[in-house]
Amino acid sequence: MADAVNRLKLEKLKTILRQLGSVAVAFSGGVDSTFLLKVAHDTLGDKILAVTAQSCSFPKRELQEARAFCVKEGIRHLVVDSEELSIPGFSHNSTNRCYLCKHELFEKILAVAKENQLAAVAEGSNLDDEGDYRPGLQAIAELKIASPLRQAGLYKKEIRALSKELGLPTWNKQSFACLSSRFVYGEKITPQRLGMVDKAEQFLLDLGFHQLRVRIHGGNLARIEVMPEELQKVLDHRQEIAEKLKGYGFAYVTLDLLGYRTGSMNETLSPEKKA
Repeated sequence: MADAVNRLKLEKLKTILRQLGSVAVAFSGGVDSTFLLKVAHDTLGDKILAVTAQSCSFPKRELQEARAFCVKEGIRHLVVDSEELSIPGFSHNSTNRCYLCKHELFEKILAVAKENQLAAVAEGSNLDDEGDYRPGLQAIAELKIASPLRQAGLYKKEIRALSKELGLPTWNKQSFACLSSRFVYGEKITPQRLGMVDKAEQFLLDLGFHQLRVRIHGGNLARIEVMPEELQKVLDHRQEIAEKLKGYGFAYVTLDLLGYRTGSMNETLSPEKKA
């Protein structure tokens, strides 16, 4: 029954894309945007364009994977510069940081779509994204960006299952959010600190950890989040991890006993601050 439901949602997604006609797809190389791009390309062919934003909060590994996927699939791909730290107010890391970023990013992609005579811009948020504090969705709504995965009623688990059926390498890829999401609200975001987080997470990925975050507090404290079943693995490598992260600029290296969870930086926000 679950497979049948997934396939019905896939057909609905294809119908939505056909109705859009031609699309610039915001493509990060993650699970959701890769699935959206693949289905869009299968459905619309050359009437789509993948657009990836390059910035200091977007790890080089993600950009390389995005480029490689488009080459393999024969998809037109454009990389645009979108430096968040140049957006007024962004580096101060207020609670509407994501809104500021998404608004600037999608204005650029809208311009790209217009230049390439594409009828719409689409992004890859899914229904699970509606359950957390996501100010970026407000910018998406204001700019009338299409969200085909949400419109088709797709959840992350279903997207992974369908991605596996399509043979996409991202079907079991770890969830990713821009590196700016690793900062406590109110703490200044700088290129140096973004680099510290990027290096720390890449090191942990190279050690074999799958789903993780390295959150930064006070500018020099690292709070590592991994899946609960991998907590012991951190302890087994604690000396090596601590030495590496200190070498990247962290003074303190800590392990979050609750493990990985999305939006953990939102846990301290009051309802008023989320409004």
